[in-house]
Parts: sequence; C-alpha cells; structure tokens
Amino acid sequence: MKMKKFLSLAMTAALSVSVLAGCDGGAAGGNAGGGNAGGGNAGGGAAGGAASSGEVEEIQFMVWDDLNTSSDLITKGYKDSIDRFNADYAGVYHCTPITTNLNDYYTQLNALVTGGEAPDVFIVSPGANLNDYVYNGTAAKLDDYLNADGWKQTFTSDAVFAGGTYGDDAKNGAGIYAIPLNIAAACVFYNTEMFADAGADVPKTYDELLTACQKLQDKGYTPITISAGTPWCLSMVAGYLCDRNGLNLNEVMDHTTDWMDPKVINAGKQIQELSQYFQKTAAGDDNDIATAAFYNGEAAILIQGSWAIGQINGSCAEGFADKVGVFAFPAVSGSSADPNRVIAKSDSLCMSATSQHKDAAIALMKYFVDDTAQKYTAEQGGKIPVTKVQYDETVAPPELAYVMDVFKNANATFGFYNESLGSTEAGDTFDKCFVEIFNGKEPADALKPIQQYFEENVWE
Repeated sequence: MKMKKFLSLAMTAALSVSVLAGCDGGAAGGNAGGGNAGGGNAGGGAAGGAASSGEVEEIQFMVWDDLNTSSDLITKGYKDSIDRFNADYAGVYHCTPITTNLNDYYTQLNALVTGGEAPDVFIVSPGANLNDYVYNGTAAKLDDYLNADGWKQTFTSDAVFAGGTYGDDAKNGAGIYAIPLNIAAACVFYNTEMFADAGADVPKTYDELLTACQKLQDKGYTPITISAGTPWCLSMVAGYLCDRNGLNLNEVMDHTTDWMDPKVINAGKQIQELSQYFQKTAAGDDNDIATAAFYNGEAAILIQGSWAIGQINGSCAEGFADKVGVFAFPAVSGSSADPNRVIAKSDSLCMSATSQHKDAAIALMKYFVDDTAQKYTAEQGGKIPVTKVQYDETVAPPELAYVMDVFKNANATFGFYNESLGSTEAGDTFDKCFVEIFNGKEPADALKPIQQYFEENVWE
C-alpha cells in the first residue's frame, strides 16, 4: 500500500466499551492537570519563569466555530475553558482564540501551517486530517505530557487515544499526537410528534425507513433534512449504507475488492432513492441550515452525529428537545452485515511541534478535559465525556440517554469514510463522488474518480 497509514476505524469496539464503562459513574478523575482548575504546569518551569520576568506568554488556539456568537453548547463550553484558563493564569499565560467556520477551517489552518504560523493548539478530527499534521511534523508528540503527573490516568481508558496513536511512520516517532475531547456517535434524530401524527413507526430496516418517509410525506411533512452542500454530511449517510450493505473497507484498501463492488453501487442507488425525501433545498443547504430545519420543526428526520445535540438544545424553542427521539441507522434487508455498528468520532486537540510555549499550550489543553469541562460536555453539550468524571444524568439533554443506548448496543464502531481513507484527497474524492450520485449520475459512472484515485495512489 502506497499510503503510510490507513485508519479504517476511527475507534475500535473496545473504545465504546471502555468509554461507556467510564461514563457510568466511575470515580471522578479530579482536575486533569492538577493545580488550579485543571491547569497545572505539566512541563515544569515555564510558568514560574514567565511570572518572575513579568512577561505574559501569549498562545493561540484555533477552533472551527465563533466562540462569541455561536449558540452551539459545545462551542460555549470551549469558550468557558479558555476563559477559565485566562483567569487562572492571569499575568502568566494568555490564550487568544482564532475562530473560523467548519467549511473553511482546514483551509485556513493549512495556510497558517504553510506560512510557519501554526497555532499553539488547534482542534482536529482523527483520520485523514490528523494524518496530515502527524506525517508532516506539524503536530507534537504528547506522550511525555500525558505520562506526567498521572494525567493519562484521568481518561476512561487507553482506547480513547486510538484515533490519535501512530507508529514509527509518524515524523516525530511512534506515540500519541492528539488529546480527545469527547465521543460522538452518528445516529438518526426524529420528531416523535411528527412520526405519531403520520402513523410512522421507528424503522429498523432501510425499507422501513422508506415506508416511514412516505407516510411523513403523505402527511405533509418534509421527511429528511440533510446537507448535500456540505459533502461530509451526505457521505456520512453513504458510509452507513456501504457498511450496511456489507462492504468491508479493509478489503477495499488491500484491493480484495474495489469501489465498483456491487455493495457500493447499491449504496449509491439507495442514496438516490432516499433523496426523494430530502428537503428541496438540500443541494445548496449547508450543515447549519439543514440542522436548523430539524430543530425549527421543518423536517421530521435529521441523520447526524450526536454533536447535533448541542446545536439542538442551544437553539431550539423551549420544549422541543422533549419531542426528539433517536434511533440507530437501519439495517439493509438481505445483507449479512452487522447492523449494530456505529459511526463514532472524537473532536481532538493537537499542539504545534514548533510552539515556543509548550507548557502554556499543555496547560490550556488540560482545561478542555478537566472535571468542569467534561461535566459540561455531558450535562450541557450532550456528548460522551472521555474522562472518569461523574456527571448528573438527570440534567443532561434527554437525547444523550438515547445516544448512549445506541452506543451501548453497538458491537463495533467505525469512522467516517472520508476520514478513513488515509488522506484528505482520497476522502474529498469519495465525498464528491457521492454528491454526483445525489445529483443523479449513475453510481458506476460517478464512482470512477475514487476508483482511479486508488488505482494510482493506493493499490500496488
């Protein structure tokens, strides 16, 4: 294989078991960094030096949302972590955020990296994007910091680091290059009132999903809201359909099969079949617009990751969350594929290998995974925490309990296809192929670019 590393699974089945074991009332992990509110000085020395000289060490943190204007509750939690850090380290360290939006995030981050101005700390998705920063040496190896002062032991298990762990092919050697912030699972959110009014049942199979959509449409509802204008949203559904049809991504990577496999072709046909139930503006709507259509009561179904819980509860009208149910992506009838596999991923933090303020950067990173931040992650943001923190399930968004049930019933997890193909270019090609399928192109023809890419860059 020509690529250095292939991540067919963003996380392993052990991840779901280990994370959930830690979430069910395990002993609180304490302030992750020790010291003041989870900060601490893992590297030693730098904070004292800065204080004695009277100089404040300025660091930058880059994130894919606007910390000051976003209604997303997870984003609000990130802002709180930075505010607490700046207050606790006043006169010693200070963090200035660089904010952007998800669609432009990696383009702007890559421009900074190329210009030699990589932010000290930046958020990243494990998979192809993280691969880029690990293989080109942008991301720092974090093992020494994690092993200092017992920081690593505050996490639920070593499994949460699976997506950020690399071998000797990493530019700076084998080790851990990303700190997970939370765990999210891709599920199907639905409006229980609309389903009841239409007489639609919660589907367990793809055919039952089509039946439910038809009943919703006949009742006058828009069955599904989705963004085809944000390609990863569409390819998330495509990944589920490929998986439910029985495609083994490892077999594609080792060329036991290829992208012309009938299972992939069938997934493409199902995307086209399902798209008749999408909102009429799906082709141009971005992810924020599509998600808003759900929590504004304009559509009955949203196929999205559990990170949407923070958006829903941060923006919806009072009482709407009580109408929201969650179910696992349905099985495909006639397929022998395991229907209890879940797409899962983690937002993660990297530190720049060229940062001149590594102690300050590590201190900041610890604020994102201390007890305060991780309790907020569950109780407000609706995501699964990655540390052994105890949180109050009774105050957490109701959707989190449903997502946890889906996660607990999962036999294994797998990653977004566009983040699991070894490179961002391969992932982008996959995304574009399924956008073309959505636009009506025959699947076998639309898939030719990803087939050609693998023939030229992946398969021997």
